[in-house]
Amino acid sequence: MSEVPLQLPGYAHVYSGKVRDLYAPLGADGAPRADQLLLVASDRMSAYDFVLDTPIPDKGVVLTQMSLWWFDRLADLVPHHVVSTDVPAAVAGRAVLVERLEMLPVECVARAYLTGGGLNEYRSTGAVSGIALPEGLVDGSRLPEPIFTPSTKAPVGEHDEPIPYAGVVAEIGEDLAARVRDLTVRILQRGNEIATERGIILADTKVEFGMRGDDVVLADEVLTPDSSRFWPADQWEPGHPQPSYDKQFVRDWLTSPASGWDKASGEAPPALPDDVVEQTRAKYVEAYERLTGQTFRA
Repeated sequence: MSEVPLQLPGYAHVYSGKVRDLYAPLGADGAPRADQLLLVASDRMSAYDFVLDTPIPDKGVVLTQMSLWWFDRLADLVPHHVVSTDVPAAVAGRAVLVERLEMLPVECVARAYLTGGGLNEYRSTGAVSGIALPEGLVDGSRLPEPIFTPSTKAPVGEHDEPIPYAGVVAEIGEDLAARVRDLTVRILQRGNEIATERGIILADTKVEFGMRGDDVVLADEVLTPDSSRFWPADQWEPGHPQPSYDKQFVRDWLTSPASGWDKASGEAPPALPDDVVEQTRAKYVEAYERLTGQTFRA
């Protein structure tokens, strides 16, 4: 990744992912602390397993503030990892101090509507992650009930692959697999209860969990336009791709003739044009404002 991590006094850079940078606070002895991390959301945009050259202004702030808003509304379902929002001025608004957890090695995905990779799998097999679905579903169909469709947690540059529920059981054990499956579905259901009142459908979402002893803790981000598909409820119409408030807008441009990019080429995508950057930022901000009822301030 070409971007050089920020130098933050009092913190040591630990890792940079597709979108987030991790720093460890330094203790009194100058050594990195083992119990906490500073989680910084950048303005980087990832799509099709590439980190794009073009950032989306204010994206990191939107993701961080929206996650904090949702953590509060999910607290009765599952504890979260946030310790403090008192962070260095250089990353104010887009960083949180969090517990350092033992992260589970699976991506926990729940779907309430059929689209994307789930739709492709359904068209091939009539099922998603081994869960048989009714015949006749189309792009955008609402599922009879939300389903758990986990995937592997791939390194940067590699692709997360769907795995059956049995694969999660094999990885983390039967009891823990059942707990995270049920929590993931309940998070999506709670999210939709709240979002639909505000005119937004949450089609699907990806969440990550860590362990605090024997307790499952919600980590990373939650119910943001990067981790979820957000659709305007008044424009929902099964049978074709839905308008969205999320990064699907960027994916659609990249695979359109306008970009000139061949997804199958293995080459990095081109830079995003200014109008796509502006419209993407506007979609993220609109999702934040519609959900929270608050005016976005960068």
